[in-house]
Amino acid sequence: MFLAFPEFNIWSAPLLFLSLQGLVFALLLLNRYLKKRSTSDLFLFFILMVTCYQQTCYTIGFMGWYDTFRNTKVNYWLIPMSVTILPLIYLYVKSITMSSFRFRRIDWLHFLPAFVMILYRISIFGYDASLHGFGETQNGYLKINLDEPYVLPIYTVFSYLQNLLYLAFTFQLFFVYRKKIKEFFSNTYKIELNWILSFLVLYALLYLYDFVQTMVTQFIVELSYVQQWWMTLYTGLIIIYVGVKGYFTDTTRLRKLNFSFAPSINSIPNPSENEKTIAIEDIKSLTMFMEAEKPYLNPELNLADLAILLGMTRAQLSETINSGFKMNFNDFVNKYRVEAFKEKLLKEEYKKLSLLGIAFECGFNSKATFNRVFKKLTHASPTEYLKTS
Repeated sequence: MFLAFPEFNIWSAPLLFLSLQGLVFALLLLNRYLKKRSTSDLFLFFILMVTCYQQTCYTIGFMGWYDTFRNTKVNYWLIPMSVTILPLIYLYVKSITMSSFRFRRIDWLHFLPAFVMILYRISIFGYDASLHGFGETQNGYLKINLDEPYVLPIYTVFSYLQNLLYLAFTFQLFFVYRKKIKEFFSNTYKIELNWILSFLVLYALLYLYDFVQTMVTQFIVELSYVQQWWMTLYTGLIIIYVGVKGYFTDTTRLRKLNFSFAPSINSIPNPSENEKTIAIEDIKSLTMFMEAEKPYLNPELNLADLAILLGMTRAQLSETINSGFKMNFNDFVNKYRVEAFKEKLLKEEYKKLSLLGIAFECGFNSKATFNRVFKKLTHASPTEYLKTS
């Protein structure tokens, strides 16, 4: 008999291409993990693998698998793994934003629902396979009478609730981390943080798309196989973006950041009159030191290093900047860098340098950060400022 599978058409070809490309980048990430032992690479590998696996049903369906192999048992093994993707994303972001991150035994609990689902599917397959006539059908007794009418709907509701919680926890983890960077580091690590945020937003939109599509199918009108194809295509595009961007964005610098010196707000008491006098002296000392020693020229300057140079505690320096200057550490340092940039623009020896070259001389470490900070503090781009100076 002539087999219609595989059939390459406008529906199947894009899904197959995108999934295969995703698998390529997944293997590249696995190879890098084996060489460098970066836990975040391993988590991203599993995220891509599971997302590609979730594409299998629609991909082989549009390629003609179900029409060609009408007694296929593949439905037993296309196990819904949506309960694993968001926990993996949470652990991926955690592995980047926590320098001390280690995967512990208790972290396996994140994947307990997935293990339960796998054991359940193996069990019902074993039971159905033992019944007479199983070879002549696509789905056996338990698959039809237990799995599809009861277990899958319950699983779907559970996965939506679980994934919503994981999305909330992961976004909270990211925004707290980004705020801490601004409080304690002069470098905002914009490229790395933008990658994490875009990664989270894409999967959040995928979650929303899937939820809306399911609600429409259940309560308004049953969407056809072709109508549901668009979400699968969107998922495939996400696979490519995550694969390419995740592989080529170096998050090593973020993993090396240490926030162990971050002072607790509760540990800073209300100042007495004597302490207020000391605080004023701290403000003067800090101002004089920044103007005389120019520590802001170091692009990697952080709160801990500056505290050591000033002979202050980290909590003392943080309180001095926050209360005395009404800004966070990042804005405080970059304000000096912008002023240094303005001064250098007027000097003849810097005329031969580009604007970005001068910015690097002043302690900035990227064009994006320089442009953003300069416009924030001067309300004009560097080019616009040059024209008016």
